[in-house]
Amino acid sequence: MDKTIQRKIIDYLRPVSEGLAVSDVRIGLGYTSVRLDNGNIGIAWTAQTHSGSCTHESKAGTLAGRPARELLEMLGNPINPLSRSTGLATANALAAGLPHPRTTRTDVLELVNIQASDHVTMVGFFGPLVPSLHRSGCRLDIQELESDIPETISPEEGRASLAACSVAIITATSIVTGTMDELLSGLGNPRAVVILGPSAFMRPEVYDGTPVTHIAGVRIRNAGAVQQIVSEGGGTMILKQHMDFETICLECRSGAD
Repeated sequence: MDKTIQRKIIDYLRPVSEGLAVSDVRIGLGYTSVRLDNGNIGIAWTAQTHSGSCTHESKAGTLAGRPARELLEMLGNPINPLSRSTGLATANALAAGLPHPRTTRTDVLELVNIQASDHVTMVGFFGPLVPSLHRSGCRLDIQELESDIPETISPEEGRASLAACSVAIITATSIVTGTMDELLSGLGNPRAVVILGPSAFMRPEVYDGTPVTHIAGVRIRNAGAVQQIVSEGGGTMILKQHMDFETICLECRSGAD
């Protein structure tokens, strides 16, 4: 059986995690952050849990101080999505310590060059992108499980849309939910596939063998500010002043900036 994207990330980073420990964990309402003892920090979307009690993480109070590899392995937890959030935040913190792949700060829609003839399928509602997509004249389908937005489509309609689209924009939170592999395998023959959002794992190697063409994520500039905002329930719109939004184009991924 092929490895899941979670397992690819874990295997890729296991050697990187050796000798590193976790110094701080924040599980906020919108995002989870993990900071390592080398100062690097990573974030990931906080998954919703239905624990049946007021405790949502059974290891709470013991996560900080553990070896980074232990929290990295949480990304592969098959049962608890909140553990996967912590695992992905740890993975992003570990990746932040590696040589940076070549990136661009050019808007990802400009990079993809959406045309009126395109059929764009968006998995996850990215509100700031919608007006630009509408202005392009393209056909836009938005799949969002929990949304009162009138123009969204159902998961069943989403599968058909993914199979037919020319451009797919897929939320990076699908790494946490465990749906990314299914979404990618359901694509037809799109000319561009974008993994988008602050949760995005920004190492192109783990996407080898997939149709992904662009990874649009973040590089954190102010770790302390991000920790505070996460703790206080902040989301992307507040966090963005302390992060740089960058995109890796997989066809030009060699080298570093």
